[in-house]
Amino acid sequence: MNAMMRFVFDEHRAAQAASILLERAGGSMKYIKLIKLLYLADRAALIETGSPITGDRYVSMKYGPVLSTVLDLIKQPNPREDSIWHRYVQRRHFDAALVETAADDQLADYDTDLLNSIFDSYGNWRPWAVVNHTHSLPEWIDPGETSIPIDPADILRYAGFDSFELGLAVDQAEAAYSMRTQLASAE
Repeated sequence: MNAMMRFVFDEHRAAQAASILLERAGGSMKYIKLIKLLYLADRAALIETGSPITGDRYVSMKYGPVLSTVLDLIKQPNPREDSIWHRYVQRRHFDAALVETAADDQLADYDTDLLNSIFDSYGNWRPWAVVNHTHSLPEWIDPGETSIPIDPADILRYAGFDSFELGLAVDQAEAAYSMRTQLASAE
Protein backbone atom coordinates (compact mmCIF):
# COMPACT_ATOMS: atom_id res chain seq x y z
CA MET A 1 0.00 0.00 0.00
CA ASN A 2 1.77 3.12 -1.19
CA ALA A 3 -0.96 5.70 -1.76
CA MET A 4 -2.45 7.50 1.20
CA MET A 5 -6.05 6.62 2.05
CA ARG A 6 -8.26 9.47 0.76
CA PHE A 7 -11.64 10.93 1.57
CA VAL A 8 -13.54 13.94 0.25
CA PHE A 9 -13.91 16.79 2.73
CA ASP A 10 -17.54 17.69 3.39
CA GLU A 11 -17.76 21.23 4.77
CA HIS A 12 -21.47 20.84 5.49
CA ARG A 13 -20.95 17.72 7.63
CA ALA A 14 -17.98 19.36 9.38
CA ALA A 15 -20.06 22.45 10.22
CA GLN A 16 -22.93 20.32 11.50
CA ALA A 17 -20.55 18.24 13.63
CA ALA A 18 -18.98 21.41 15.08
CA SER A 19 -22.45 22.81 15.74
CA ILE A 20 -23.37 19.77 17.84
CA LEU A 21 -20.18 20.04 19.92
CA LEU A 22 -20.44 23.81 20.36
CA GLU A 23 -24.10 23.60 21.32
CA ARG A 24 -23.23 20.99 23.96
CA ALA A 25 -20.53 23.36 25.26
CA GLY A 26 -22.99 26.22 25.69
CA GLY A 27 -22.21 27.96 22.40
CA SER A 28 -18.43 28.35 22.47
CA MET A 29 -15.14 26.73 23.41
CA LYS A 30 -11.46 27.24 22.73
CA TYR A 31 -10.99 26.47 19.07
CA ILE A 32 -8.05 24.16 19.78
CA LYS A 33 -10.40 22.01 21.85
CA LEU A 34 -13.05 21.99 19.11
CA ILE A 35 -10.45 20.86 16.57
CA LYS A 36 -9.33 18.05 18.89
CA LEU A 37 -12.88 16.89 19.63
CA LEU A 38 -13.67 16.84 15.90
CA TYR A 39 -10.46 14.88 15.27
CA LEU A 40 -11.32 12.36 17.99
CA ALA A 41 -14.83 11.91 16.55
CA ASP A 42 -13.51 11.55 12.99
CA ARG A 43 -10.89 9.06 14.17
CA ALA A 44 -13.45 6.98 16.09
CA ALA A 45 -15.82 6.92 13.09
CA LEU A 46 -12.95 5.85 10.85
CA ILE A 47 -12.04 2.98 13.17
CA GLU A 48 -15.64 1.87 13.77
CA THR A 49 -17.04 2.25 10.24
CA GLY A 50 -14.09 2.71 7.87
CA SER A 51 -15.33 6.22 7.04
CA PRO A 52 -14.80 9.50 8.93
CA ILE A 53 -17.48 12.11 9.61
CA THR A 54 -15.85 15.08 7.86
CA GLY A 55 -13.62 13.47 5.23
CA ASP A 56 -10.89 15.95 6.14
CA ARG A 57 -7.15 15.32 5.81
CA TYR A 58 -5.33 14.46 9.03
CA VAL A 59 -2.00 16.04 9.90
CA SER A 60 0.35 15.91 12.87
CA MET A 61 1.16 19.36 14.15
CA LYS A 62 3.03 20.68 17.16
CA TYR A 63 -0.10 20.50 19.34
CA GLY A 64 -1.20 17.08 18.13
CA PRO A 65 -3.21 15.69 15.24
CA VAL A 66 -5.75 17.96 13.56
CA LEU A 67 -8.27 18.10 10.74
CA SER A 68 -6.34 20.21 8.24
CA THR A 69 -9.18 21.93 6.37
CA VAL A 70 -11.15 22.58 9.56
CA LEU A 71 -8.08 24.27 11.07
CA ASP A 72 -7.75 26.39 7.92
CA LEU A 73 -11.43 27.34 8.11
CA ILE A 74 -11.15 28.33 11.77
CA LYS A 75 -8.04 30.43 11.20
CA GLN A 76 -9.27 32.02 7.96
CA PRO A 77 -9.21 35.81 8.44
CA ASN A 78 -11.52 36.64 5.53
CA PRO A 79 -13.93 33.76 4.91
CA ARG A 80 -15.70 33.32 1.60
CA GLU A 81 -19.16 34.78 1.58
CA ASP A 82 -20.64 31.38 0.68
CA SER A 83 -18.72 29.48 3.38
CA ILE A 84 -20.99 26.91 5.00
CA TRP A 85 -18.61 26.62 7.97
CA HIS A 86 -18.62 30.35 8.71
CA ARG A 87 -22.38 30.52 8.50
CA TYR A 88 -22.45 28.46 11.70
CA VAL A 89 -19.02 28.77 13.34
CA GLN A 90 -16.84 31.84 13.78
CA ARG A 91 -13.56 32.38 15.54
CA ARG A 92 -13.42 35.02 18.24
CA HIS A 93 -9.80 35.34 19.31
CA PHE A 94 -8.99 31.84 20.61
CA ASP A 95 -12.61 30.67 20.81
CA ALA A 96 -14.90 29.04 18.29
CA ALA A 97 -18.43 30.37 18.66
CA LEU A 98 -21.69 28.99 17.37
CA VAL A 99 -23.33 31.73 15.31
CA GLU A 100 -26.36 29.69 14.30
CA THR A 101 -27.29 26.11 15.15
CA ALA A 102 -26.90 23.95 12.08
CA ALA A 103 -29.43 21.30 11.18
CA ASP A 104 -27.98 17.80 11.39
CA ASP A 105 -29.57 16.56 8.17
CA GLN A 106 -26.20 15.64 6.63
CA LEU A 107 -25.26 13.47 9.62
CA ALA A 108 -26.43 9.95 10.32
CA ASP A 109 -27.81 9.10 13.76
CA TYR A 110 -24.53 7.22 14.29
CA ASP A 111 -22.54 10.43 13.68
CA THR A 112 -24.68 12.46 16.09
CA ASP A 113 -24.44 9.73 18.75
CA LEU A 114 -20.67 9.51 18.30
CA LEU A 115 -20.23 13.29 18.57
CA ASN A 116 -22.31 13.30 21.75
CA SER A 117 -20.25 10.40 23.11
CA ILE A 118 -17.00 12.26 22.37
CA PHE A 119 -18.39 15.32 24.14
CA ASP A 120 -19.49 13.16 27.10
CA SER A 121 -15.94 11.77 27.33
CA TYR A 122 -13.89 14.94 26.77
CA GLY A 123 -16.25 17.93 26.91
CA ASN A 124 -15.43 18.78 30.52
CA TRP A 125 -11.67 18.48 30.02
CA ARG A 126 -9.58 21.61 29.86
CA PRO A 127 -8.41 22.37 26.30
CA TRP A 128 -4.75 21.54 26.99
CA ALA A 129 -5.70 18.25 28.64
CA VAL A 130 -7.40 17.25 25.37
CA VAL A 131 -4.31 18.41 23.44
CA ASN A 132 -2.07 16.32 25.71
CA HIS A 133 -4.37 13.32 25.25
CA THR A 134 -4.04 13.56 21.46
CA HIS A 135 -0.25 13.51 21.88
CA SER A 136 -0.65 9.96 23.22
CA LEU A 137 -2.33 8.70 20.04
CA PRO A 138 -0.01 6.37 18.13
CA GLU A 139 -0.43 8.14 14.77
CA TRP A 140 0.84 11.48 16.11
CA ILE A 141 4.47 12.30 15.35
CA ASP A 142 5.94 15.56 16.64
CA PRO A 143 6.69 17.55 13.48
CA GLY A 144 8.29 20.50 15.25
CA GLU A 145 7.16 23.75 13.65
CA THR A 146 5.74 22.16 10.50
CA SER A 147 3.11 19.48 9.80
CA ILE A 148 3.24 15.85 8.68
CA PRO A 149 0.34 14.09 6.91
CA ILE A 150 -1.28 11.23 8.81
CA ASP A 151 -2.42 8.32 6.65
CA PRO A 152 -5.85 7.12 7.86
CA ALA A 153 -4.64 3.59 7.07
CA ASP A 154 -2.06 3.99 9.84
CA ILE A 155 -4.83 4.81 12.30
CA LEU A 156 -6.62 1.60 11.29
CA ARG A 157 -3.38 -0.38 11.52
CA TYR A 158 -2.74 0.97 15.04
CA ALA A 159 -6.34 0.09 15.93
CA GLY A 160 -5.60 -3.56 15.16
CA PHE A 161 -6.86 -4.00 11.60
CA ASP A 162 -5.13 -6.96 9.98
CA SER A 163 -3.87 -6.69 6.39
CA PHE A 164 -7.09 -8.15 4.92
CA GLU A 165 -9.37 -5.77 6.89
CA LEU A 166 -7.08 -2.87 6.09
CA GLY A 167 -7.13 -3.72 2.38
CA LEU A 168 -10.94 -3.81 2.41
CA ALA A 169 -11.14 -0.45 4.21
CA VAL A 170 -8.67 1.16 1.79
CA ASP A 171 -10.53 -0.24 -1.24
CA GLN A 172 -13.88 0.96 0.16
CA ALA A 173 -12.46 4.43 0.84
CA GLU A 174 -10.94 4.67 -2.65
CA ALA A 175 -14.23 3.62 -4.28
CA ALA A 176 -16.15 6.22 -2.25
CA TYR A 177 -13.51 8.86 -3.05
CA SER A 178 -13.72 8.13 -6.79
CA MET A 179 -17.51 8.22 -6.78
CA ARG A 180 -17.69 11.51 -4.80
CA THR A 181 -15.08 13.25 -6.97
CA GLN A 182 -16.88 12.11 -10.14
CA LEU A 183 -20.19 13.40 -8.78
CA ALA A 184 -18.58 16.70 -7.82
CA SER A 185 -17.04 17.17 -11.26
CA ALA A 186 -20.41 16.44 -12.93
CA GLU A 187 -22.11 19.27 -11.01
